[in-house]
Amino acid sequence: MAAPRHDVFQAIADPSRRNILKLLAEGERPIAAIAEQFPISRTAVGKHLHVLADAGLVDSRRVGRETRYRLRAEPLQQIGDWLSFFESYWDDKLTALRRLVEEEEGGP
Repeated sequence: MAAPRHDVFQAIADPSRRNILKLLAEGERPIAAIAEQFPISRTAVGKHLHVLADAGLVDSRRVGRETRYRLRAEPLQQIGDWLSFFESYWDDKLTALRRLVEEEEGGP
């Protein structure tokens, strides 16, 4: 498989593309079934699917006269890895905030 032409982070930056991924998480769909879920043209949905495919987030296959799309979730692991790097930072901040609130309330 060739290297992705779009970055996963760029691909999911658009809300329509994130919603397409959510829809495809429910199962494989033809472009017509995807497009009917959005207030944008089928051409626009096709362009979004192209970006997602270039990032390795969706696969397509021909079934008769239609093209069906399905989610490829593996590249999303990059996002999970990136977020987990900051988890300890947020855990520390939330713990400090909880202590501060408890002190102000006269708690333990």
